[in-house]
Amino acid sequence: MNSNQSTALITGGTSGIGRAVANQLAAQGIHVVVAGRNADRGEQTVAAIRSAGGKADFVQTDLRDASSARSLAKRAVELGNGRVDILVNNAGIFPFGPTHETTEDDFERVYALNVKAPYFLVAELAPLMAESGKGAIVNISTMVADYGMSGMSLYGSSKAAINLLTKAWAAEYGPSGVRVNTVSPGPTRTEGTDAMGEGLDQLAAQAPAGRPASADEIAEAVVFLATDRASFIHGANLAVDGGQTAV
Repeated sequence: MNSNQSTALITGGTSGIGRAVANQLAAQGIHVVVAGRNADRGEQTVAAIRSAGGKADFVQTDLRDASSARSLAKRAVELGNGRVDILVNNAGIFPFGPTHETTEDDFERVYALNVKAPYFLVAELAPLMAESGKGAIVNISTMVADYGMSGMSLYGSSKAAINLLTKAWAAEYGPSGVRVNTVSPGPTRTEGTDAMGEGLDQLAAQAPAGRPASADEIAEAVVFLATDRASFIHGANLAVDGGQTAV
């Protein structure tokens, strides 16, 4: 393998959008490190990428605090022979429900995975990218971080924090060559959203596209922002939501 091969760390990389991103990056010759909780899914993801001729490793982790994020970052750097060139902060949970029914445990769990883990992964990896003068970070947000929607206060607010962090990190690390951007998906058909049933189609029907996205459609946007084709894009929030936030 080329010692100059780029390495990408994808959290939540064993299913849905994360797995699609890992597959597409690996197909471009990038070494992908997929992180997730489920070892079976992780090994299946890595095996499929390797059988297609790509380079992949799996790291089992439960991103719930700063120390788990820092440990994952260090492990990814080891696997990447001292470097991680691309970070995709994809792992997240998306509970729906009324604010007055949200428990403190719910709140802590969502903000730990959706905000704290990306924050400390960036804290660990962005300075290393800055030292090398090059890197790309793509944060996965959501269309409901851009407008108010009943039942989405917890999830939407956690991703609104990510949208602001994208801008702050672009300002902080962009001058050192590290590009930080966001992709905000609309309704997307994945293993995680299967439980929504017809609700997913009903939500998607409100947008001009009139249907849910596939994971691969969202991944195309992520890969674009993660690679040199987006070399002059810093601090952007790319809506990949079928037009929902445009109308």
